[in-house]
Amino acid sequence: MACWSPENATKAYIRTLKMETKEKEPNAAEFISALAAGNNAQVMVAACAQKMVTPNLLALVSAAHQTGGHVTCIVPGREELLSSKRALKSDAKYVNFVVGDAKDLLLNEYKNADFFLVDCNLKDYEGVMRGMHVMRREKSGVILGYNAFCKGSSWQWSGLRTHLLPIGDGLLVTRFDGNNGRDVMCEKSVKKSNWIVKVDKCTGEEHVFRVRSPQRKLEIAAAGL
Repeated sequence: MACWSPENATKAYIRTLKMETKEKEPNAAEFISALAAGNNAQVMVAACAQKMVTPNLLALVSAAHQTGGHVTCIVPGREELLSSKRALKSDAKYVNFVVGDAKDLLLNEYKNADFFLVDCNLKDYEGVMRGMHVMRREKSGVILGYNAFCKGSSWQWSGLRTHLLPIGDGLLVTRFDGNNGRDVMCEKSVKKSNWIVKVDKCTGEEHVFRVRSPQRKLEIAAAGL
């Protein structure tokens, strides 16, 4: 995964806003698109417990348009495949759908993808995360879990350091290193960080910042991950 690109992130964010015209305000989809495009993701893989959430998949499509990458979506069965395609309408042609076991596919065939979007309601989600944590990869990337609030406190696994963002139904963000197969964010550090959400009173947009001690520097979440 290449270095952070603010231009790609901004363009993908705006593209996603335009694709989701029915939404009254920005949601998790815009963040997903900006994070994937900003990190110049080329191979993006989504895995869902049931039918894929349409805005989230459209977010990856927007990012792929910006970076020149491609999107694969893993669904558990034919019914979920058909419903996902119907929901995407004409944009379905930009997604490669695969029917199968998400855990097996993520940890084997697609282990070298550089951006993963995974439903936290997925069966054995914790096992998927642990598997991704220990396996060796050719390149670095990002794992983004959505529907995190549905998992309560169970997402805090031993050995993994993951950031929970209060966006949409909750997003879990973990960045991993491709050199040694370990999660970059699992390294112990004496520095503590907190997340602050600010709402623009004029536009209604949410801005998420990370505050790190002792310097107390503010870093935009997407750029700082």
